[in-house]
Amino acid sequence: MKQPFRQRLLKLWKSLGPGLVTGASDDDPSGIATYSQAGASFGLATLWTALITFPLMASVQGMCARIGIVTFNGLTHTLKKHYSRFILYLMIGITLPAIILNIAADIAGMGAVANLLVPAIHPNVFAFFLVFFLVVTLIYFPYKKIAAVLKWLCLILLVYLVVPFLVTQDGWAVLKASLIPTFSMNKNYLAILVGILGTTISPYLFFWQASMEKEDRESHNQNAKLGTTDLKGMRFDVNVGMFFSNLVMYFIILTAGTVLFSAGVKNINTVQDAASALKPLAGKFAYLLFAAGVIGTGFLAIPVLAGAAAYILAETMGWKEGLNKKWHEAKGFYLIITLSILIGFAINLLGIDPVKALLFTAVAYGVTAPVLIAMLLHICNNKAIMGEHTNSRMSNILGWCALLLMAFAAVALFFTL
Repeated sequence: MKQPFRQRLLKLWKSLGPGLVTGASDDDPSGIATYSQAGASFGLATLWTALITFPLMASVQGMCARIGIVTFNGLTHTLKKHYSRFILYLMIGITLPAIILNIAADIAGMGAVANLLVPAIHPNVFAFFLVFFLVVTLIYFPYKKIAAVLKWLCLILLVYLVVPFLVTQDGWAVLKASLIPTFSMNKNYLAILVGILGTTISPYLFFWQASMEKEDRESHNQNAKLGTTDLKGMRFDVNVGMFFSNLVMYFIILTAGTVLFSAGVKNINTVQDAASALKPLAGKFAYLLFAAGVIGTGFLAIPVLAGAAAYILAETMGWKEGLNKKWHEAKGFYLIITLSILIGFAINLLGIDPVKALLFTAVAYGVTAPVLIAMLLHICNNKAIMGEHTNSRMSNILGWCALLLMAFAAVALFFTL
């Protein structure tokens, strides 16, 4: 009995790939800071967002994945080939600065949390070795090994499913907050709502997903004809990844909402703030798990962020790109990866607060994502691009719901301001 179950479990694990990595990387240190702030500031009032964002994320990322697997091109290349240069450059101008700030915030968060765990190590010293390790790994190791490591790193996020159970929970209050949406015209509540939407439905993930699906297909069945089984496997992978991402988000908000908010700790600006506040309130074990999760997610997310920036620019410039290529085969691509990580590190050294900048970035994502989702909907309904694999009715409904929800939240925020 055990052997067949293990075989099924192994088969399931092997079937997961770019979708799982994309979903898990969305819960990066900067995302953890956003979710912690939501829970600390408003208790359980934003728990319901996890139920709303899951189908929307799955739909949007599913469209991105289908573009990559059907066209055998990244999203940037598709925009460049079929749309005006204005749209392409607008997309680059929106996305690249946010990616760099995101990398900076993640490096800062990892360094600060490592300093909490080992005070003898200065945050910038740890950040330096982190940057060096990531750059060397991304340049010298082949795609299959990197993909396998990223996949296993996703499991580190499971620690956040444990932390809320280390304290007493009011089950009825949690269930009510999870199922019944709470909405307020308070500008701080709207800002955190737009931030949550911008952090979960992040434009940089659109480009990463499409490029990785293309690269994954290239790696496994480069010359094979795209079949129904491939598309079903892709959808399953994306759905599992987005569910996992939202599950972790839910438990982080739950942790902050029940531990920090209840204790009157309502101002969480960084992941180290959240980790430090947990220690006296939830115990050292919860604190250590939370901190370890931050470091693990940073190792997962930074390669995704830097890779997304590299795919965007390399496809725009027409350079050879791909993590399955060696340094001498795609020098420009790997140079962008290196520079994006180094610039992120330099932002910390210059004393610029990337976390505060990232708050505006998360809101900017929430404001600009509707434009990018509109482009995705147009591409995925264009038979000249997608052939017989255009959007289903449900994909269009969920895509439009994502667009309208994010647009409404952004307009409401500006109205209150």
